[in-house]
Amino acid sequence: MKLQVAFHGGTRYDITSGKHRVVTDQPVAADGQDAGMSAVELFVGSVASCVGYFVGQFCARHDIPREGLSVDAEWTMAEGPHRVGQIDIAIHLPHRITPELKERLLKVAHGCTVHQSLRVAPTVAIKLNPHSHQVGTHP
Repeated sequence: MKLQVAFHGGTRYDITSGKHRVVTDQPVAADGQDAGMSAVELFVGSVASCVGYFVGQFCARHDIPREGLSVDAEWTMAEGPHRVGQIDIAIHLPHRITPELKERLLKVAHGCTVHQSLRVAPTVAIKLNPHSHQVGTHP
């Protein structure tokens, strides 16, 4: 699996994956143009949308209507190192479900791929100019 991030001026970076594009930027207060979500907003949004997808699939399997399903996410930052320190996810399902189904739904929500990728952190390898044999100078 692969995607690409490209600089588009100022603090804007566009993420391209297949035929899809997501614009990321910084708010005006951080010298950006606010052309898209910040990388942190996109990160938190990724967790929330993954939870939403898993919950939606659970609802579909159990004939629970998905109309009105929404997920809210709030986060706080932490230091040492600077990072997202806490994410609070609130699932809103406007239909009553049994306590047993609620327990199962929450277990499914916790099992979403993005959440599990935070619980069991992936290895992140960062390299400069891999596969490049060019030597250049930067003004």
